Amino acid sequence: MRIAVLLYDEYTALDAVGPYEVLSRIPGAEVVFTAARRGPLRTDMKSLALTADATLEEVDSADVLLVPGGPGTSARLTDQAVVEWVRAVDATTTWTTSVCSGSLLLAAAGLLEGRRATSHWICLDQLPRFGAQPIGTERVVIDGKYATAAGVSAGIDLALTLTGRLAGDTMAQAIQLLIEYDPQPPYASGAMSKASPEVVEKARQLLSG
Repeated sequence: MRIAVLLYDEYTALDAVGPYEVLSRIPGAEVVFTAARRGPLRTDMKSLALTADATLEEVDSADVLLVPGGPGTSARLTDQAVVEWVRAVDATTTWTTSVCSGSLLLAAAGLLEGRRATSHWICLDQLPRFGAQPIGTERVVIDGKYATAAGVSAGIDLALTLTGRLAGDTMAQAIQLLIEYDPQPPYASGAMSKASPEVVEKARQLLSG
């Protein structure tokens, strides 16, 4: 089973690494990080890079496609080479997935038209311009073979959900135990419905740099 993870400049690290930590542990899974060019690509925070071992031309099919989000997503929406690659690989997949603003790239490729989808709360309102129906109340939204996750950490939930579908619930739970994913955050502000106006404003400031 080949799992292709798209990389590009200014993606968010956990969008890619969170799902990788889960999906790479499925027996028989092969994860390939791919980008327009081989080599390291820096995250949005600049201090970390992941390495693309294959170019887009070298990855023409996948069982699972994962598109992470991040500030760099906006530039990809008009990058025809990337959009066309997403569309072409989607034709071969069992699952086409995204984390955070990565769903905008799936939508820009015409894959989410008329479908329910989610994204990071800051860009949910952009999904309708591509014909998608935004869902802001769920961390993982599945519509057909398309699975989209909300912001950043929701990618882990997405990956566990996919693992259950691909390898069974027991395997998914075993991987959950292996990575000890049992969130008990010290604060209850991880969703727009729970965060105070002050916290929302501070988060917006952080996003705007």
